[in-house]
Amino acid sequence: MRRTLALAAFAVTAGIVSIFTPSFTSAQSKDKAKAAPKAPPLPTNVAAHRDLAYGERGERNTLDLYLPKSESPLPLLIWIHGGGWQAGSKAGGGPGMFLLERGYAVASINYRLSSQATFPAQIEDCKAAIRFLRANAKKHNLDADHFGVWGSSAGGHLVALLGTSGDVTDLEGDGANKNVSSRVQAVCDFFGPTDFTLMNKQTVVKGPIDHDSPMSPEAKLIGGAVQENKSKAAKANPLTYATSDDAPVLIVHGDKDPLVPLAQSEILVESLKAVKVPCELVVIKDAGHGGPGFSSPEMREKIQGFFDKNLKVKK
Repeated sequence: MRRTLALAAFAVTAGIVSIFTPSFTSAQSKDKAKAAPKAPPLPTNVAAHRDLAYGERGERNTLDLYLPKSESPLPLLIWIHGGGWQAGSKAGGGPGMFLLERGYAVASINYRLSSQATFPAQIEDCKAAIRFLRANAKKHNLDADHFGVWGSSAGGHLVALLGTSGDVTDLEGDGANKNVSSRVQAVCDFFGPTDFTLMNKQTVVKGPIDHDSPMSPEAKLIGGAVQENKSKAAKANPLTYATSDDAPVLIVHGDKDPLVPLAQSEILVESLKAVKVPCELVVIKDAGHGGPGFSSPEMREKIQGFFDKNLKVKK
């Protein structure tokens, strides 16, 4: 299903739009970190457990967990940040923090960046974090059978891949809790790339990135120019692993996105529909790579409704 929302045009929205640029220096990272707005105060009934180590690779293998008081186990929403796989962090918890007051626990994770390790390190870390959270579900009063993921841009790519690769052992990595599943039960993908080899061809709104360049974010992720490393690009492509038992997916994308073409989401929907996976693509009219339409009250309700349908146990 595809819906078009006539919402506001492109403008950067803190916490949702991600940085997806050809180069991103450490100095720029520090400047942006200083400029980042502070997260709103937590509700009084929420306990924050920050910098929990889910792996052995230092700060990039940590997560923050936000737990409302509850008499029964809570479904968990896991935020995976964007940043072109080159930058970004778990700080602030992500745009799903509003769900803390709507019956959810929330986690936000770090993962290794492409300057530290090439793919599949990033998805291996995401899966290790999910296994850690599921292994410790009883300790933190989490419903281990109802985990959802949400990410934007590079994070959107990773959550889509989590949704389709729950049974792919080659992407699990060497982390702990190997006997625990990394499957998720719902995926919300904000403008994530899918097939890197088609991005230049699919571009409608010209942006600053030559996706076929050996210096593109995608090339840095897989360790070489995408047209010269098509097998590596395929390994990172969520479409490669789509099967009928994948998690339901909600995709949101702007039709004027200059960094990740809308067609990247369209081919994901086609692939999921072909194997009968429940999916919906919401297209925001005149929006770019993020913007106010992605965080409007209507969009929040849409996203909560999607997660409620798939993650909340019917009484």
